[in-house]
Amino acid sequence: MNGDWLIRGRDGRLSVYQLSGDAVLCRSERGRGGAWTAPRTVGGEQKLHPVLGIGQGIDGYAHLVSWRPMTNGESGLVHSAHFRPHLGALDWNPVGHPRGQGRRTGAPAVAVDAQGRAHVFVPGEDGTVSLLAQKEKGGWEPWRELKGSSVQDCLAAATGESGRVELYATVPDGILHWRQQEPGAQPVLQEALQTQVRPGTLYALATSADSTTVFYTDVSGDLCAWRPGDEPAVVVASAGPGPVSAVRCDIDGHDCTLLAQRSASGRVAFAAYPTELESAGAWWTESGPQLSLDATVSLTTDDNGRVVAATSSPSTGQLLLTARKDEPGLALEAWRQV
Repeated sequence: MNGDWLIRGRDGRLSVYQLSGDAVLCRSERGRGGAWTAPRTVGGEQKLHPVLGIGQGIDGYAHLVSWRPMTNGESGLVHSAHFRPHLGALDWNPVGHPRGQGRRTGAPAVAVDAQGRAHVFVPGEDGTVSLLAQKEKGGWEPWRELKGSSVQDCLAAATGESGRVELYATVPDGILHWRQQEPGAQPVLQEALQTQVRPGTLYALATSADSTTVFYTDVSGDLCAWRPGDEPAVVVASAGPGPVSAVRCDIDGHDCTLLAQRSASGRVAFAAYPTELESAGAWWTESGPQLSLDATVSLTTDDNGRVVAATSSPSTGQLLLTARKDEPGLALEAWRQV
């Protein structure tokens, strides 16, 4: 999955999205901090490829995008919106193919601007990136191709505190960055970072009024952070092979960025540091049981600002949850299965 799959809805309840065969499942809290619903299928009976892009706007609405199989080996993209965690999502709505028709290409990435418009980014087989953006009053703009080439199948989309959408992508010799210059505009290719990135390790997060930060693992195994306009910084040695999840949160009165990653030992590792102050250093602390190889981790905060973490495994269907205790530091409650 591409994007944060553990989210806090408009009503304050938490929900998760999980891939399951040819469907997407959703589970949500029945009440804040209480029991969870049983898994339910998102978007009707449409069969999907096992890939999902997720984005959430400041209105709390979740936008989901996947590929659906069609005839003759072709595929098309579909979109669903989920307005309230305890209600059903809209049916999957076909939104086309970047080339009009053709085979499935890369995994979509989704970001939602301040006006609530979903922006869907899709890497193509030819190394380009295509954009499909919602109109403010319904419907979709035409597909557009962004400048840039040699893009690999690893996109990370984010919405800055300004409400403008940004996109990061890996290329063989670095990272490309696109940014909207004004609301509703097509993102423009900005500077590129020369670095060697491990595939599939990008994660982007809004970290200040003017900046987003992209996290990635370089080929030496270091977890790095880069804000366009600055030099990249090493945060800590990567805990494991996959991407991190990150969230900004208050820890003892300090604005911090919390990172989580499935470690090489199979557990979840956490590290925190003052937001945008990578020079302060960070270190990993492992937590919870050993997880299956396909398990991923996602972070959010509840409506009280308390950090919540979840792990999900497509092969086992297991969903585990923990939250920060109401005490100084970063002590976590015991992991529980939901």
